[in-house]
Amino acid sequence: MRELAAAYAQNVPALDAHSLMLGLAGIELQFMPMGDRDGAYDPEHHVILINSKVKPERQRFTLAHEISHALLLGDDDLLSDIHDAFEGERLEQVIETLCNVGAAAILIPEALLADMVGRFGYTGRTLAELSKRADVSHSTALYALAEQTPTPTIYAVCAVAKQENEEEVMQNVLSVRVSGASAGVKYSLGVGTPIPSEHPVAAALETGFQMEGESFIPFKSGRKMPAYVVAYPLRSRAVTVSFALNDGGSKAGEAAE
Repeated sequence: MRELAAAYAQNVPALDAHSLMLGLAGIELQFMPMGDRDGAYDPEHHVILINSKVKPERQRFTLAHEISHALLLGDDDLLSDIHDAFEGERLEQVIETLCNVGAAAILIPEALLADMVGRFGYTGRTLAELSKRADVSHSTALYALAEQTPTPTIYAVCAVAKQENEEEVMQNVLSVRVSGASAGVKYSLGVGTPIPSEHPVAAALETGFQMEGESFIPFKSGRKMPAYVVAYPLRSRAVTVSFALNDGGSKAGEAAE
């Protein structure tokens, strides 16, 4: 799916909405209010629908996602393999995952991903740089980076938001906004997981400098899992983070080597 989507991206002149559609002959693009849905691909009527009410960066990712649906439906061999291996709800989940992979491959060129990994390793900073240079959301960059990270790593974007404490008082809390992991990692960081004040992620936000070193992953349960952390501060009072689960082995930035 990644190869299929990357090849498509190479054959369009640019990555704006109009240019992205040039590779799909006979398919129309329409923007309209869609309630809670971001978009849809209707192969019967040859149209891609995008929710006109969501943010532009979300529209762009959704368009790439729906283009991936069209590419998948047009590849009989890949589609047959998927239907042979999965069925029911699991089949739908796999198709959506593959279309996310396709969207990331369309919007983030392989050469750019390789360049950023070569400079900064599989780290929180790479996540931030990918988002900025490819002009995609942090969640899109996170997905692309996690999908190609060869070592056990959890990525997250953390930000300050209002949360209610045990006394039912609203307060500003640094917490996880979105997270994802490389293949084979069975742990996850739930949205809203608070970041302790003594953690390098909190220090990066407070100082405005990248923090890197042996630390831990803070889970909602209170459990702390050892990890090598690279926390990179953003101007928007947020931090991109990589948690490398390497049992004290090589640093996260060395994974690219």
